[in-house]
Amino acid sequence: MHQTTVGRTVIYTGIGLHSGKNVTISMRPAPVDTGIVFVRVDLPGAPQVTAVAANVTNAMRATTLESGLAKVFTVEHLLAAFYALEIDNCIVEIDSVEPPVADGSSLPFVKLIEEAGSVPQDALRRHVCVTQAQTIRVDDKFITILPYDGLRITFTSINPHPMLGVQFGDYEISKEVFIQEIAPARTIGFMHEVEALQAQGLALGGSLENVVVYDHEKALTPLRFEDELVRHKILDIIGDVALAGRIKGHIIAVKSSHALNTALAKSIATHMVNKTK
Repeated sequence: MHQTTVGRTVIYTGIGLHSGKNVTISMRPAPVDTGIVFVRVDLPGAPQVTAVAANVTNAMRATTLESGLAKVFTVEHLLAAFYALEIDNCIVEIDSVEPPVADGSSLPFVKLIEEAGSVPQDALRRHVCVTQAQTIRVDDKFITILPYDGLRITFTSINPHPMLGVQFGDYEISKEVFIQEIAPARTIGFMHEVEALQAQGLALGGSLENVVVYDHEKALTPLRFEDELVRHKILDIIGDVALAGRIKGHIIAVKSSHALNTALAKSIATHMVNKTK
C-alpha cells in the first residue's frame, strides 16, 4: 500500500468548540513522509506542529498538540477522519487555535476529504504492528492494546446519567464502517457542566447544533444512534491513537478519555522507537 495525500486543496470555515472563535482550515496536498501537519497561518512565521504523540501537551476534554509557538487543540475528530480515509500526508493551514467543531462529529471532515480526493504517492505506507500488550490504567479507567491484524476497538462506557448508563461498542475499523457507524457520532455534553466548563475557557462554541446535550433527565438534541456516546468515544480513540501512526492492534477500553488515549499513543510510539534501536 502506497502513502496518499489529498488530491486538491479544500477549505472549511466554522467555529471552534472550546475557543468559540471563527476559524478556517485549508487542507493541502503534501509530499511523502510529511504526515499530518498543522500550520498556524495567523501567527508570525506560520509555525507548525506535526500530529504525533510526542507533541501532545494537554488532554483535558480535548487533545492539544504543541511545538514552539504552534499550538492546536480539539484535533481528534479531524485526525480520525484522516486515519479512516487513509490520508497519510496533508498540510492543514489553520488561522486559529482550534479546528471547526462542525456538527460535533467527524462526518463533515469525511465529506471534505472525499471532496478533495485521494492521490497515491511514490512511497510505501508504514504500519505500526503491536507485538505485545500495552495498558494504561487510572483508577477504574483503562485502555489496552493487544496484537491484532487490523484495527479493532472495543469500548465500554459507564455513565451515571439515567439515559446513558452502560453502553458497549465493538467495531472492526474500516473506511466503510467508520463512515457509516462511527463518523456521524457527535460530542456529548451535559447542561450541569456548562457553567464550570466555560469558567475554564472551554465549550465557548458549544451549542445544540454541534453537541448532543443532556439535562438531568433527557437528551435535548435528537440522537443519531441510541448509543451515540460510545460511538463517539471510539471516534476519539481513533483520532488519538492515530498520533502513534497507522496502528495494527485490538484496543480494549473502559471509561477511557483523551488523557488515557494519548498516553497509550505515546506508549506505542516509545515502544516503536525502542524496537527500532
